Amino acid sequence: MADSSDKKIAIDTIKSEMRKCFSEVGSFSDLELDAAVNLIGIKKFQKGELLLSEGDNAAQSYAVVTGCIRQYYLVDGEEKTTFFYTEGQSIFAPNSTSNRIPAKYYLSCVEDTTLTVITLTNQLEMYRRFPMLESLSRNSLQEELHNYQEMLANYITTNPEERYLNLLKHRPELLHRVPQYQLASYLGVTAESLSRIRKRIFIK
Repeated sequence: MADSSDKKIAIDTIKSEMRKCFSEVGSFSDLELDAAVNLIGIKKFQKGELLLSEGDNAAQSYAVVTGCIRQYYLVDGEEKTTFFYTEGQSIFAPNSTSNRIPAKYYLSCVEDTTLTVITLTNQLEMYRRFPMLESLSRNSLQEELHNYQEMLANYITTNPEERYLNLLKHRPELLHRVPQYQLASYLGVTAESLSRIRKRIFIK
């Protein structure tokens, strides 16, 4: 009973945040807000669980409520980590969801994770009923694209130690939440090289 009660409290909190977000882009009645929120599901996933695999057609988008999701590619049998999604970040798969192009990467839970989930069908229905939300979604997608461009530019123009220092500055929580071999892959180095970088920085 306690678990059921806790889950209800969590869902009510998440829906309250959704209502707040929706209200920022337009004037909605309580009935309209409930209708929009009810098109969005809330799911829990276990550590290590895959949300998406290479070759899959993504049929839904996510936003992280709690937890951490890793995006990675499999290149010649080796995992190449490209991003970590944490609380408050959205996970879109625009090519896969809208154009039915198979995904080229994987999405895996680094921790036990709670996500909001919306299917492509429900997303289109929400946009049909609430056009202002499509603008909100488009802005979020553009912001994500900008972040990817910044991340790529940073990766190209910095060395591994500078990348690690940038991680320390902007996303220090990842150091305590993500296994070292995954962080090393994200920074483009081996786990041994990452260990040496940490030692050098600690000595300084």
